[in-house]
Amino acid sequence: MIRGTTRLIAHLGYPIDPVKAPMIYNPYFEHHRIDAAVVPMGVEARDFAAVLGAVFRLTNIVGALVTMPHKVTTASLLDVCSDEVRTAGSCNAVRRREDGSLVGDMFDGAGFVLGLRRKGFVCEGARCLVVGAGGVGSAIAAALAGAGVKSIALFDLDEAASKGLRRRLADRYPGLEVTFTEPDPAGHDLVVNATPLGMHAEDALPLDASKLAPSTFVGEVVMKQEITPLLRAARGIGCRTQVGTDMLFEQIPLYLKFFGLRDAGPEELRALARLA
Repeated sequence: MIRGTTRLIAHLGYPIDPVKAPMIYNPYFEHHRIDAAVVPMGVEARDFAAVLGAVFRLTNIVGALVTMPHKVTTASLLDVCSDEVRTAGSCNAVRRREDGSLVGDMFDGAGFVLGLRRKGFVCEGARCLVVGAGGVGSAIAAALAGAGVKSIALFDLDEAASKGLRRRLADRYPGLEVTFTEPDPAGHDLVVNATPLGMHAEDALPLDASKLAPSTFVGEVVMKQEITPLLRAARGIGCRTQVGTDMLFEQIPLYLKFFGLRDAGPEELRALARLA
């Protein structure tokens, strides 16, 4: 129940209907009698900067979760940011400090890599393809670099986004091999779809799944449906896979700590979630 005492976490994005976080956070808060709530708020790109500033004028705001398409924009609106935000060039968590300044962090990449490790994937020395260099793709690439992968091949239709990400990765990880490529999964140990392709039934595949090898691990960020066409094709070939919500369950404990709220593990969050 939301009361006048309830501390709010805004969930900002557009479109906002695919988001899963409120169905994970809010049952957890209810179970532990934490007087807080995640509230989805749909905001289009043209209004985002103004809305973010207005949200943090609320006296009962804890922070904001940021989802597509605002993660890159958010990074430019912060007073203080983490190394992860600087490397990725994107941000998905914002809170206000006592002096009124906004501090941001990025947990998509960490959540994605934690999910990989939980499933037994060895990041160290891996050859990776990341399709999509937007907010979530850049965060995943940065986290993979930090996890010790050997190489990252990037593909994005936005050439400037790919070049910017490559430059930031080179600055922080000078020994990492980063290339631009077509979305060809051949020869890679890990393939990541970090695009919105797969949210809708009519979407094209983000890559040629017929070129996947059974030994390739395929990761997805789309959460609107758990088994996207790409994951279905990959599983048919024999690939190990990671669904989009795996990344979410792994990163929520990081969010809770960032917001100063009671910590939880992914297993507890899964048990309490109401995603159906």
